[in-house]
Amino acid sequence: MKILLVEDNARVSQFVRKGLEEAGHVLDHAETGDDGLFLATTERYDAVILDRMLPGDADGLAILEAMRKAGNQTPVLILSALADVDERIRGLRAGGDDYLTKPFAFGELEARLHVLLRRSQVAAPQTTLSVADLTMDLLSRRVTRAGQTIQLQPREFKLLEYLMRHADQVVTRTMLLENVWNYHFDPQTNVIDVHISNLRQKIDAGFTPALLRTVRGAGYMLTAE
Repeated sequence: MKILLVEDNARVSQFVRKGLEEAGHVLDHAETGDDGLFLATTERYDAVILDRMLPGDADGLAILEAMRKAGNQTPVLILSALADVDERIRGLRAGGDDYLTKPFAFGELEARLHVLLRRSQVAAPQTTLSVADLTMDLLSRRVTRAGQTIQLQPREFKLLEYLMRHADQVVTRTMLLENVWNYHFDPQTNVIDVHISNLRQKIDAGFTPALLRTVRGAGYMLTAE
């Protein structure tokens, strides 16, 4: 199981890392809310262990809300020293799947993770993506906007799927190169610009509002806001 641990307390993170790695799991660790937000929204994990109170601009609830807003349904186990009922309710209502208060026993943490994983494996897979009136059927590979079918080339479909899975987030050129073209280096070509331009013509021309936006100096964003 590949797990993301977002925890700033060195003793807690070392304790959790040691136990999970000894159990055979792969672990990524972020010490700040900003790093945790980046990893949680750009990488794929089987589960996320998320501290509530974190240094940086994003606390645990902000990370959780960003994940759920983007359609990321990775199971999240919240860790927190905030043990009262109201705080646990806040965490669960923000999209958390479980809530474990500190201090905790490692055996309980691992057991809760396995429960979350079993739940996620039996959940129905996501088969459609939607942003405003733009819809993608992942099974039939049909894309429509306002009920009109949009014909896409295979690479355009993959590009749009990635953008839709990261709706309302800035997607960088590096992210597109790695996840759409499988490049782990910059080929110094305008391949992204060409495909973005073609895609914009197909999904935005003649429709309102425009969904595919260029974020100057950062990348691109698919959003209805």
